[in-house]
Amino acid sequence: MGDIQQFEQDFYQTRYYIDDQGQTVAYYADYDSTSPAYYDDGAQTFTPDVLDPSMQQEFTGQFYQPAMPSLHTGIDSPEEEPPLLEELGINFDHIWQKTLTVLNPFKPADGSIMNETDLTGPILFCIALGVTLMMAGKAHFGYVYGTSATGCTGIYVLLSLMSSLAVSYGCVASVLGYCLLPMVALSAFAVFCSLQGFLGTVLALLGICWCSFSASKIFSSTLAMEGQQLLVAYPCALLYGLFALLTVF
Repeated sequence: MGDIQQFEQDFYQTRYYIDDQGQTVAYYADYDSTSPAYYDDGAQTFTPDVLDPSMQQEFTGQFYQPAMPSLHTGIDSPEEEPPLLEELGINFDHIWQKTLTVLNPFKPADGSIMNETDLTGPILFCIALGVTLMMAGKAHFGYVYGTSATGCTGIYVLLSLMSSLAVSYGCVASVLGYCLLPMVALSAFAVFCSLQGFLGTVLALLGICWCSFSASKIFSSTLAMEGQQLLVAYPCALLYGLFALLTVF
């Protein structure tokens, strides 16, 4: 052990020469970290003074930000998208206005509103008629929808022949469906009271006249059919008479 310790002391206390570089490595105890030679590795010391004056530019505090090209994908932002009910064509204000027009046969019909192809109200009224009939013990959903489709087709053909304006099948179905509301009320009354009697006959006739008068008034005002309301009311009365038969019997 003593020989090894003596060898280590002799190794660190001697000077070490590098023949390739021709430079002398300083003694370990002579190193001074504050001396420039402490960092000298044989290369030229880098100083800022040797830089080209043209490369020295004053920092202005602004960063270069390249302009990104605007990519228009054709998709509107969520803020610009219309409401879902508007996309589906459901307007509760127009539905309420049409319902009030049917409930008040003597109220002038607004042609701009009635000329819309709105089937939300008619579908709801058809479902309500079927539900009230079922509550009275009459499962006639198929008869309700079948009669409605057949009647709308017949009235559409008739109005196309009588009117000088273009007639839409959706408009005809919408008007006939909204005017079904008095029949829904008659069917709801049949849940609590039987209509097979004098009272039921009177109420059924009153409902038929109400529905046909409202539908003919709306058709005549929407399609510019002045003086032809009675001609339109007759086929409408036949259609609503079928619904009255389903309700009474």
